Amino acid sequence: MPSEPRKRRLRDHHPAHEPEVTPGSVEELTRRNVARIQALEAAEHMKASTADRLADAIRAFAGSIVFVWINILLIGGWIAGNVAAPVQEQIDPFPFPLLTLVLSIEAIFLAIFILMSQNRAARVNDKRSHLDLQLNLLSEQENTKMLLMLERIGEAVGVETLGDPDVDVLVQATEPEALSRQIDEAVTRDEPAEREEKFGA
Repeated sequence: MPSEPRKRRLRDHHPAHEPEVTPGSVEELTRRNVARIQALEAAEHMKASTADRLADAIRAFAGSIVFVWINILLIGGWIAGNVAAPVQEQIDPFPFPLLTLVLSIEAIFLAIFILMSQNRAARVNDKRSHLDLQLNLLSEQENTKMLLMLERIGEAVGVETLGDPDVDVLVQATEPEALSRQIDEAVTRDEPAEREEKFGA
C-alpha cells in the first residue's frame, strides 16, 4: 500500500474537480502517459521560431469564423460606402479596383503564412511518424525476445510444444527492409489494375 505522504502528494497534484486516481491503477498510468505526450508537444512548441509561431497564430485566426465576419463587414462596408457616396466622392468606384488589390495582397500573405504553418506541421508529423516506427520496432523486438524466452522456459520445464508453425515464424526477427520491399511489390502489382479501372482501358 502507498504511504500516507505519497497519497497526500497525489491528492495535491490533482485538481478538486477531477476524480481521485488510485495509485498504481490504470488511470494513473494513462495520466502519466498523457503528461509525457503533453511534455513532448510542449517541447516541440518551444523549438518553434518566432516566425513559426506567428504563422501558426495567423493560420488559426484566418481559419476562424471571427475572421470570416470581419472580412464580410469590411468588404460589405467598403462596397456599400462607395456605392452610396456621390460619384465625385467615391474613393474606390465600381468595379472596386483598390478593394481587389487589397484582397489579392491579403490572399497572398495568408497563403504564405498557411504554407509556413503546414511545413512546420509536416516536420512535426514526420518526427512523430519516425518515433512511432521506432517504438513499433522496439515492441516487435521485445515480443520476439519474449517468445524465445517462453520457448526456452517451456523446454526447461519439459512442456511439450505443439510445433505451431506460426510460433516458429514469429520467433524469427522481423526485417523492416523486407516488409518495405513487399509493400513496394504489392503497390507495383496493383498499379496496372487501378489504371485499367480508372480509365477503362
